[in-house]
Amino acid sequence: MTPAIASLPTISAAVQALDDPDLLAPFTRWLPAVPAEATPALAESQFQLSGLHCAACAGIIERALQVQPGVVGATVNAASARLTLRWRPEQTRLADLLASIERSGYGAAPDVAAPARALREREQRQAVWRLFVAAFLMMQVMMMAAPAYFAEPGDLSPDLARLLQWASWVLSLPVLLFSAGPFFRGAWLQLRARRLGMDVPVALGLAVTFVASSGAVFEPGGVFGHEVYFDSLTMFVSFLLAGRWLELRARHRAAASLEAANSALPDAVERIEADGSVSRVAPMRLRVGDLVRVFAGQSFPADGRVESGSSAANEALLSGESLPVAKAAGDEVVAASLNLQAPLLVRISRVGADTRHEAIQRLMREAMSQRPASIELADRVAGYFLWAVLLLAGAAAMAWSVIEPGRAVWVAVSVLIVTCPCALSLAAPAARLAATGALARRGLLLVNMDLLETLCKVDTVVLDKTGTLTEDRMALLAQAASEPAAEAALLAAARSLARQSQHPFSRALVQSGAGQAAAADEIPGSEPAWQQVQESPGRGLQALDAQGRVWRLGAPAWVASAEALAALPERLRAEAQLAFGQPEGQVLLMQFGEVLRADACEAVQQLHALGLSTCLLSGDAPERAEALARQAGLQRAVGGASPERKLAEVQVLQEAGHCVLMVGDGINDAPVLARADASVVMGQGAMLARASADALLLSGRLMDLVLLRRLALRTRRIIRQNLAWAAAYNAACIPLALAGYLPPWAAGLGMAGSSVWVVLNAQRLARNLSGR
Repeated sequence: MTPAIASLPTISAAVQALDDPDLLAPFTRWLPAVPAEATPALAESQFQLSGLHCAACAGIIERALQVQPGVVGATVNAASARLTLRWRPEQTRLADLLASIERSGYGAAPDVAAPARALREREQRQAVWRLFVAAFLMMQVMMMAAPAYFAEPGDLSPDLARLLQWASWVLSLPVLLFSAGPFFRGAWLQLRARRLGMDVPVALGLAVTFVASSGAVFEPGGVFGHEVYFDSLTMFVSFLLAGRWLELRARHRAAASLEAANSALPDAVERIEADGSVSRVAPMRLRVGDLVRVFAGQSFPADGRVESGSSAANEALLSGESLPVAKAAGDEVVAASLNLQAPLLVRISRVGADTRHEAIQRLMREAMSQRPASIELADRVAGYFLWAVLLLAGAAAMAWSVIEPGRAVWVAVSVLIVTCPCALSLAAPAARLAATGALARRGLLLVNMDLLETLCKVDTVVLDKTGTLTEDRMALLAQAASEPAAEAALLAAARSLARQSQHPFSRALVQSGAGQAAAADEIPGSEPAWQQVQESPGRGLQALDAQGRVWRLGAPAWVASAEALAALPERLRAEAQLAFGQPEGQVLLMQFGEVLRADACEAVQQLHALGLSTCLLSGDAPERAEALARQAGLQRAVGGASPERKLAEVQVLQEAGHCVLMVGDGINDAPVLARADASVVMGQGAMLARASADALLLSGRLMDLVLLRRLALRTRRIIRQNLAWAAAYNAACIPLALAGYLPPWAAGLGMAGSSVWVVLNAQRLARNLSGR
């Protein structure tokens, strides 16, 4: 039986309350149970962690959780300090699991804005204080040590030298006990978990330095000699804490960018009840079908459809598109987007985890919690390297105890410090984290972190047509009127009547006139006094104007007589889908179709410039697919392709040795997306919750595919630079340390500097995204 929450006095009431299903929802999703096995429901929760310093910390937390009852799996990403926890609520409580993390020496908070932000602020405050104490006392110790370095022989009396050494010892105590506390705590946790991490050689080096220096102070003629290294110790701690503080800042910036979207939901919203009364409720209390009023300047609390009103929405947090998007009756709105201009009445269609906003955040948290294969390999290599470091330091100490015993400790400490592989473990995670955050700000969300590595190998890009190469809506391509002089007025009146319908052609007609002034003065009552509006399935709309005349919008054969249609161009008569007019009067024919995305031609051209081949796979007629491919500049097109044919085409490309990137809509193209080496889904509406691709292109900009390819190549280049730097640094400094030419303070400076260089080099990925 699970222990009662009351038995855990260290767990706050706020943490205990997390077992409430409503409070679990923002950071938990429920995975389907297996009925045949009668297993309890499986929850997958996301947490922000604190106190992590290296890959070994991740392993300690994972082991602490995996031995708890009800835990199915735990995955920690040390670079982003995030935990993905799969657990069964029927078998354990979340408070118990968080308590096990705290007992391991780390902090955890649900990955929602307020508690996670407070956790980060506390962690950063502690880091700044530790750095301040170490840096301030380092300067004082250096002042005490300076006379020993600069005084001429005989100028410094033995008593004064001893006094200065004792002062250095006293000033070093707070550095060792407070500032260096995380290193010793981390080393103890790693050893207790039987997992060697970065903190072990650091703590060992600090302990050996302090013990040897203290022995020299207490007994100058003893086994430890008369040399003290308090200046090296304090300087090393200061440099290392400065490097870790910069790493912490980089990680916190990535977390804050994700929380910017999380915090966009309003605290409360006005709900219009069935009796017309108004109540203020939290977004989590909304249900499908509720009617809410969203004021200007307020964000939408859930996905829905505008019932009445006209405004514009800022969807930059969700799609990366900075321009306002017009919203009128019948238009869809998405949770966390901002209403800019006027109040709107919105009918809720999706709430909670089903909204596009929650889907994006969940996928982003999952991506940041992943540990790609290359990073796992680096962690394993670092583990073996640490054993080699300890053996090398021990061998150096034994060798120098024969050569020059007074320098044996000095050399061993330098070897321990200079060979600590912090830069090696940070090389790949820091670059991937920076690239992921940069892409997310552009509206391109990575679901699989390995995509960056795979994209470097891609040589062929395969695109779907509808909703991918073309816009995901119909567009007005051509129109003609029986009376050309009245064409503009008829078109404006047709748009005004089309607002009364949700038919795709009606919506396309309305959108084709967005931002244009009405020009329907010749049609009385066209704006907006339509009366007795009726919609006939399969035919269209019929309405009366202010003079009582009948107007129709719908199928051409229903709207106008054959004689009236015969007066219009033959090509348009054959391809038109919609007509507007009077049964025995003037008529307007309209043709709708797909149009290329605004940046399609430029994107294809840039993909070719990057050395990639392009192909269009479409279920549309071959001649239409080929015409659209020629218009976009694609090198090859396959039309009339069923899902099976698309799958076969990609398999043929792969068997020929090509690495294929598939770009589709995520629903009809699901089999071929799964088969391709890499896949990107155009992020539209509720499809996000079902997409299983490597990345989601929320912005809808095909040029972002070019950006993705370039950034993948830059990320690989940055990772290689980081790894090369770490290898060159160790190759240059290890011989110097072994030969006794590298003092401990210089080794500390080099180690901290290499880690800082790796992090700052990775941050270049977040800038100049358009650069090659």
